Amino acid sequence: MERAEVLKRVIGILTDAQDIRRAAEAGELDEHVDAGEDGAGAVPTAGVATLLLNEMLPSIRVPADASPQQVAALVAEALGPALHTMVSGFSLAFTSLAMVHDGGRTDISSIEVLQELALEIESGTYDEGA
Repeated sequence: MERAEVLKRVIGILTDAQDIRRAAEAGELDEHVDAGEDGAGAVPTAGVATLLLNEMLPSIRVPADASPQQVAALVAEALGPALHTMVSGFSLAFTSLAMVHDGGRTDISSIEVLQELALEIESGTYDEGA
């Protein structure tokens, strides 16, 4: 998954989290529950985070005779870049929100900050090496 896509997914997770919190505060949480893929059970929209992890984390093949140290090295090598990108996305979103907050701006909501950040990501502002 490309870096820009991960950053946009992180923004989606944060936006969904705000919607879920608002619904919970208003006593309307049932509106933010979707049926599972098989339609059998209700899954909170927060499952977006699980979906992101499943899509961006690679599968890891470990030889049956691998030592614990080898397993740890394989896991770190495989997961490191994906986790770094995801943490960078959350850090970027947090910093963007914190800058608006610390600047005392009341003319823009946190959702609007995240929307602006998504547009900046889409335009390539945060591409690696940019």
